[in-house]
Amino acid sequence: MRQFFLGFIAFFFLCNSSAALLTPDGVNYEVQALMDIKDSLRDPHGVLDNWDRNAVDPCSWAMVSCSSEDRVVSLGIPSQGLYGTLSPSIGNLTNLQTVLLQNNNISGHIPAEIGKLSKLQTLDLSVNHFRGRIPSSLSHLKILHYLRLNNNSLSGEIPLSLADMSQLTFLDLSYNNLSGPVPRFQAKTFSVVGNPQICATASEKDCYGIAQLPLSFNVNNSASPQAAQKPKGHAKLALALGSSCLLICGFGFILWWRYKHKRQMFFDVKDRHYEDVCLGNLKRFHFRELQSATNNFSTKNIIGKGGFGIVYKGHLSDGSIVAVKRLKDGNAIGGEIQFQTEVEMISLAVHRNLLRLNGFCMTATERLLVYPYMSNGSVASRLKAKPALDWGTRKRIALGAARGLIYLHEQCDPKIIHRDVKAANILLDDCCEAIVGDFGLAKLLDHRDSHVTTAVRGTVGHIAPEYLSTGQSSEKTDVYGFGILLLELITGQRALDFGKAANQKGVMLDWVKKIHQEKKLEIMVDKDLKNEYDRIELDEIVQLALLCTQFLPNQRPRMSEVVRMLEGDGLAEKWEASQRADSTRSRGNEFSSSERYSDLTDDSSLLVQAMELSGPR
Repeated sequence: MRQFFLGFIAFFFLCNSSAALLTPDGVNYEVQALMDIKDSLRDPHGVLDNWDRNAVDPCSWAMVSCSSEDRVVSLGIPSQGLYGTLSPSIGNLTNLQTVLLQNNNISGHIPAEIGKLSKLQTLDLSVNHFRGRIPSSLSHLKILHYLRLNNNSLSGEIPLSLADMSQLTFLDLSYNNLSGPVPRFQAKTFSVVGNPQICATASEKDCYGIAQLPLSFNVNNSASPQAAQKPKGHAKLALALGSSCLLICGFGFILWWRYKHKRQMFFDVKDRHYEDVCLGNLKRFHFRELQSATNNFSTKNIIGKGGFGIVYKGHLSDGSIVAVKRLKDGNAIGGEIQFQTEVEMISLAVHRNLLRLNGFCMTATERLLVYPYMSNGSVASRLKAKPALDWGTRKRIALGAARGLIYLHEQCDPKIIHRDVKAANILLDDCCEAIVGDFGLAKLLDHRDSHVTTAVRGTVGHIAPEYLSTGQSSEKTDVYGFGILLLELITGQRALDFGKAANQKGVMLDWVKKIHQEKKLEIMVDKDLKNEYDRIELDEIVQLALLCTQFLPNQRPRMSEVVRMLEGDGLAEKWEASQRADSTRSRGNEFSSSERYSDLTDDSSLLVQAMELSGPR
């Protein structure tokens, strides 16, 4: 009877917890809100195709990220050509922390209902076609840190209530049709440039066009100009010329003073202009705080070493556990402008399968990044540990890592190429879900370089042939690394190790292809699996690995295709087409396989530093 009673109570609370997420029609309210958003938009690239109004929850949908409690915390659909309007139902996603809809063609008014999102920290609606007034309800977002509404068609005066947003640290309202005075924002940095009818302060009664700001800077720290009487005749012309000279001289002095005192500035990767910035949703740690957390960077706290630096386990004063990455040659990693910009770009990449950046630290000689601590370490370390990862977990890791890479390649703005995809850089959370780490760091160390880099960054055995030979990287470079990752998950060994174990140094992928053709794949499977795996699924994953590691980049699938094939859609057709192409391709115009792949497994062939980051970070 007692067990029945306890079971009834548990069932009662479960039902009430579930009911809290349901509309009166029995539909998950977050599903309903997201479907309303989808219905009000036009999606030319089909990026929202897997949104399903009959779903129990939306946590597996593209462009959506959820918390550990399966609540939607992030909606990120930048640069997807979306048009239409933004549904007011966005206000029903009450757990949202991040909304990224920049660089689309969305029009209409900004919904006032966004003001209901009390947990929102980052809102980016820039580079769209929003019109009308800025809703005053945005001032209800008490913990909003980062707000971008620039490059739209917004009009009217800036709501004075925005000045009450005490947590706002970055605000960009530039290049709209705003008019009237600029409130005294508490934001450390903001931009209103490109609004011809704007005023510098609220003191001018008839100020339209008088005090257009030449640059984005914090006018709160500037002396408030007094309203001048309107001049007449030649005096007006003289005053205008004098004012222009003063502005030019003042602007020159500001630039000289910034350079002289090395003030922090922000480098916008889109328009190559400089403006101030404070990293909105990131914490800037003091060096002493991280020094104390890691016991003065004690060797006993080291949990990973690699080409980017050393990773330490740290205990902050609030009791939280973090991973502190101390970057190599901190004083040589660009300047403050470059470092802060790249860190900001990394921090805006928010996805359930990407490692979240908590904060950073920057001194004259040090650059440090602070991440959540991953208790299950990396896939590389777990493949060597006991108990062994089962077959189902390995498949789930592959799918999670692929979804994280899709976000970096196709949903980020700007897109990010990882350049070192491998088991050591895929971390595991408490539930052994795959979390892609170290993304963006290659670009962080090669700031302002094009996609052709002067230094190859990656790990021998995982580097795509075109990147190894020419330094040219693309998203297909990551696809190659993912193919090698699949083989690591199957074998339980590093790419170099399982090739050498088979005495196949220099022709590792040829060996895999050979045993696949001979239907002897069991000889490459991790012995710790003890034959507890699906033979058909093994064959399919090896096929996918071989598709991902084809020599020519344009023959490899995109990561979105990889995910579909992992989910059982289209692999057979893709594999058959690949085999037909192989059989008809002229052998005379091809390198031999041994020549093509020999560089990938020869440690002495190039001076490429391996970035082995095993252990939790």
